[in-house]
Amino acid sequence: MKNNVREERIKLDITQQELADAISVSRQTIFAIETGKYTPSVILALKLSQCLKRKVEDLFVLEKED
Repeated sequence: MKNNVREERIKLDITQQELADAISVSRQTIFAIETGKYTPSVILALKLSQCLKRKVEDLFVLEKED
């Protein structure tokens, strides 16, 4: 799965820590999501979507091999 979390976070000029604080996770979790090492739960994906003001589908995209 590909994601655009980092790009959208940067567009809003917020740090990984600020995003983490906003959705009650660790900065390490945000880093792991952005680097594709962790796939968030549906609830976490929805929280990211709300915080970044984007649809879930804009943040996460299935790839052919998924």
